[in-house]
Amino acid sequence: MLTKYFNQDNGRYVLFCLTLLVIYLVIANLFFPTNSLFYVGNQTIILVSKYLCYALLALSVDLVWGYLGILSLGHGAFFALGGYMMGMYLSVQGENGSTTLPEFASFINWQNLPWYWMGTDNFLSTLLLVMLIPGLLAFIFGYMTFRSRVSGVYLSIITQALTFALMLAFQRNEMGFGGDNGLTNFKYLLGFSITSNGMRVMLLLITLIVVVISYLICYQLIKSKLGKVIIAIRDAEARVRFVGYRVENVKLAVFTFSAVLAGIAGALYVPQVGIITPIEFLPLNSIEIVVWVAVGGRATLYGAIVGAFLVNYCKSLFTVWFPDEWLFALGLLFVLVTLFLPKGIVGLLKLTHSKKPQLKPQEASL
Repeated sequence: MLTKYFNQDNGRYVLFCLTLLVIYLVIANLFFPTNSLFYVGNQTIILVSKYLCYALLALSVDLVWGYLGILSLGHGAFFALGGYMMGMYLSVQGENGSTTLPEFASFINWQNLPWYWMGTDNFLSTLLLVMLIPGLLAFIFGYMTFRSRVSGVYLSIITQALTFALMLAFQRNEMGFGGDNGLTNFKYLLGFSITSNGMRVMLLLITLIVVVISYLICYQLIKSKLGKVIIAIRDAEARVRFVGYRVENVKLAVFTFSAVLAGIAGALYVPQVGIITPIEFLPLNSIEIVVWVAVGGRATLYGAIVGAFLVNYCKSLFTVWFPDEWLFALGLLFVLVTLFLPKGIVGLLKLTHSKKPQLKPQEASL
């Protein structure tokens, strides 16, 4: 049934490989002894889960940059907001589903949770907040900028300023989000230990399912009539506006949906890494997301997933050997990809495939 979504798209191979990888990790973690050659520890489970969260984040950026033509340098803010919503829920979770005050509450003389923590003591309302808060911020921000017809580099700078302002706000202790230390030391999720093998594996599976579903939704969106309008706005916005389309409304809808995806990615990220700090708002993180998409391949969706996995895997290796040189390597990578691989890795593979000699009709019939 799902193959109809991928008639002319290599996304099915990427999702198939991800599914096989996750299935192997689950089996190797749960059913092999720790001294076995095939055993996979919790650290590997967490690492792959992080890559999947980054893949979902890259997918959200590719939607607005690759297809809509909006270079957002602030999607890390939506990712961090979704993460903070989940972190607030985890901070008040006690054993057997009970709720407690977060650890830093005693330092700022909290007797009860403040009003802006309302709803974070319930899992279902937290899931709603994970989507609502990033989506609402994106809607307000997009409404003001798109209605003013701000575009190009000016819009990119404003998105970067937005995430920097949020980082400064969340660093303040009086804001009640843990200050520079952020939210950490999570113990329970839905009454179960968050550090147990079973919970790690369950979070990995849930993250994979969310990535697959999000990819299918984005793919269907791009292949629909609305998707054609989105691409037309990217290529010739003035003409689309002249035809009679409300370009601002289309931009606003796609930008908001993209922010919701980024928020969900942040919410899945936090319980698996066990911490959320204002560093996630750092503008450099948002720029790094753009590099993932550029390396994988813009306007392909699955290229964003490939880029997120590849760049972050290289980062994991590189920072072990040369921790201080990673940022220089990342900048060099972005420059090289821009100059020599403008369509990314998947674009190079497509080009290689298209150069294969094609048989003539009479030769193919022999």
